[in-house]
Amino acid sequence: MSHSPEFSRRIPFNRLGSGLEETIEASPTECKALAARFGIPAIESLICRFRLTPSENRSVLAEGHLSARVTQVCVITSEAFDDVLAETFFLKFIPAADMPEDEFDIDSIDLDGPDEVPHDGKAVDIGEAAAEQLALMLDPYPRKPGAGLENAVDVAPAEGEEGAQLSGEGPDGPRRPNPFSALSALKNGGRKE
Repeated sequence: MSHSPEFSRRIPFNRLGSGLEETIEASPTECKALAARFGIPAIESLICRFRLTPSENRSVLAEGHLSARVTQVCVITSEAFDDVLAETFFLKFIPAADMPEDEFDIDSIDLDGPDEVPHDGKAVDIGEAAAEQLALMLDPYPRKPGAGLENAVDVAPAEGEEGAQLSGEGPDGPRRPNPFSALSALKNGGRKE
């Protein structure tokens, strides 16, 4: 890992016993740092419950239930809006030495099994695992509830506007300039149509 996790909760192997249930919650400072990392305006809360079960070869199976309140920016209206996320997920912490050398070797990946997360052999970091899971849950193209394409900015000329000039009037008021009118003028030897 090239950075220091903003939300780290390391569970040493000697605490696991035959299994462990743990609930973690991000502090306001950790939420702010995670929001900056994920490029969103804010994370109001982040809580994750884990059930950890030791398995063979120093691996640990983890079942988690994450809930978070986040603020995102709508891709249609550019307005900030609050959203609630909740999801159950499964992970398998495995020794870093057992991770595949080539991340993109599709033959070495069990597509039906849980995602594999490396550990250092001393502890598993369930805080960073929760943060990574939140990143996967965030919609890359968030839309504010009720925002449809009718709210989007129309950048293409509407029907009948292809040759419109800024000074022209359309049925709904002033028309936008056609972005291709300058090319048309060049094609016609500088004469505007």
